[in-house]
Amino acid sequence: MAGPIEEGLPYPLGATWSGNGTNFALFSANATKVEVCLFDGDHETRIALPEYTDQVFHGYIPDVGPGTSYGYRVHGPYDPGNGHRFNPNKLLLDPYARAHAGSLTWNPAVFGYHLESGDDLTFDQRDSAPFMPKCVVVDPDFDWTCVPPRQNVHWDETIVYETHVKGFTKKHPDVPENLRGTYAGFGSEAAIAHLKSLGITSVELMPVHTFIDDSYLVERKLANYWGYNTIGFFAPDPRYASDVPNSLREFKEMVSRLHGAGLEVILDVVYNHTAEGNEHGPTLSFKGIDNASYYRLLQNRRYYINDTGTGNTLNLSHPRIIQMVMDSLRYWGGHMQIDGFRFDLGTILAREVYGFDEQSGFLKSVDQDPLLGTVKLIAEPWDTGPGGYQVGHFPPGWAEWNDKFRDTVRDYWRGEAPPAALAPRLLGSADCFNHAGRRTWASVNFITAHDGFTLNDWASYNQKHNEANGEDNRDGNSNNHSWNCGVEGPTDDRTILSLRARQQRNMLATLLFSQGTPLILGGDEFGRTQKGNNNAYCQDNEISWFDWNLQPNGKDLLAFTKRLIKLLRDYPILRRSRFLTGQHDGELNVRDVTWINAGGGEMSAADWETPWIKCFGMLLDGRTRKTAIPRHGEDETVLMIMNSFAGAVAFRLPQAVGGSQWSLLVDTNIPDAPPGATFAFGARYEVTGRSLLLFSLVA
Repeated sequence: MAGPIEEGLPYPLGATWSGNGTNFALFSANATKVEVCLFDGDHETRIALPEYTDQVFHGYIPDVGPGTSYGYRVHGPYDPGNGHRFNPNKLLLDPYARAHAGSLTWNPAVFGYHLESGDDLTFDQRDSAPFMPKCVVVDPDFDWTCVPPRQNVHWDETIVYETHVKGFTKKHPDVPENLRGTYAGFGSEAAIAHLKSLGITSVELMPVHTFIDDSYLVERKLANYWGYNTIGFFAPDPRYASDVPNSLREFKEMVSRLHGAGLEVILDVVYNHTAEGNEHGPTLSFKGIDNASYYRLLQNRRYYINDTGTGNTLNLSHPRIIQMVMDSLRYWGGHMQIDGFRFDLGTILAREVYGFDEQSGFLKSVDQDPLLGTVKLIAEPWDTGPGGYQVGHFPPGWAEWNDKFRDTVRDYWRGEAPPAALAPRLLGSADCFNHAGRRTWASVNFITAHDGFTLNDWASYNQKHNEANGEDNRDGNSNNHSWNCGVEGPTDDRTILSLRARQQRNMLATLLFSQGTPLILGGDEFGRTQKGNNNAYCQDNEISWFDWNLQPNGKDLLAFTKRLIKLLRDYPILRRSRFLTGQHDGELNVRDVTWINAGGGEMSAADWETPWIKCFGMLLDGRTRKTAIPRHGEDETVLMIMNSFAGAVAFRLPQAVGGSQWSLLVDTNIPDAPPGATFAFGARYEVTGRSLLLFSLVA
């Protein structure tokens, strides 16, 4: 039984267990009354929070402890025209809840207005509690002292692997069946063994913050598989827990096991919008707590600014909303020991009322924070609003997804982009990132990601095939920069299959041998397919789940990918943090990068401008200085040759200072050839059509 309520404290926000009771604190600038609702099964006890300090309603209830289910009812004006949508008939989730139980049942009662009327100015009096998930008071205690701390992998050594908690293990035969698709399953020995053997350093998990399945998907018997529909920024989603009452502990144990294996954990976070949609969306949390504070509204405050394409946009110009996001980041980075964050639609977080600002309140808050200064910060530098494309414009210290790398590399290997377009992408995209002391690692290079084709599908389909989504194939991007190599989709033609396999190897090699931070889409290492679906956001099924029953071609690609990653580790010249420019270093008499034509000489201006030249080389001199100090580097010199022409090219191997011949490390046309074959300076190497080579200089 809960004891009589006491005044409590306005901070920390949320439900905080003291050991004897729980303090409840909820921000609302415009509410008139807040009730905390305690649940014992279907029985609800409502208790008004007695105090209001600095726009925070608060109270302390003795004898309320971990495991208690709760929510809020918030009173105030229902005046949509002025941005207010208070409705105490609606049970609301705590924005600071550390855990949730249950799931949302779509019912007209979860809307603040009378859904059947279609008019959001109406007021609905039905109780939403029976249809709502509940917040849960937690015991935050977890002994991190016995497990390795955050990994702090240096950016120069980082290889990111983007994947999905459920999809990665749902069909894994070596993960216990009851753990497949869960946090515990992802932290299992079998899952970690694959990640470690691959050689990646950092796992980037698609959203795990509590999220909602959209009503239109539920009606189609689909689900929001990706999770970009957040309703709680402090709680791991219970749907991925094998033991739901202990979902928080299970998530922490997963993190500790990954850390124990030396792997970083990066979370994909969605602070740009919530699952409540626009004026016609449900009232689940923020909308009913203080709509006018939490969301960006148009001048007619009945309506929402929609820079996200999802119906609403969080108001990161409001200090309390910045505080919520900062508190969430510090909670995950501190208490939950997360190593970094990838910010979905990151441009929105840097928007003020006048547009994108790299000195926005949010970015300033992050940049000065001592804890967040120790974790990886990765922006998706675009949104759907005006001026939303901001690649290269985030502040120093941030890394950014680089879609220019993706599109250019794709176009080069399908013969649509010239060497001149590819060259800057191979060197960290200095045209975007080489300013204000930023380093090559600021460019997160990727060729595929969760949205879009998998690598296998990029080489197998010209067109998207999203029919399973139930949207008449109208969803997803139609401009995929892909090439099916001659036949759309599956084929038995061995010539086409061979070319597709080589194209996948070309893409992976280009990704891993380019300056910058490589990001691999999970499953690309063994040729995972989504059957041409380039927008599988709603496919929580075998379209998205990893198939671990690898065929011979999948096993071969996996072995080749491991080999590429090992080469990246073994040859530091491939992962310099200092931008390579091609300029002569007079102090050391070294040119860091030299571009080579098929004749073995240096690329001329005419070569760069000749449209039929599609084969060229990049020579990286290992003697190049690593820092501003004029001191020779001690890395091995390498030569990479790329040919996107359909036919073979006889390439004369150039001379290089400090050696006498070249040793072949990789030929994507002969993936299983042992390394070590040597070739003299001036020798002609037959570069197969659409292939990539990597040589090291023999001293």
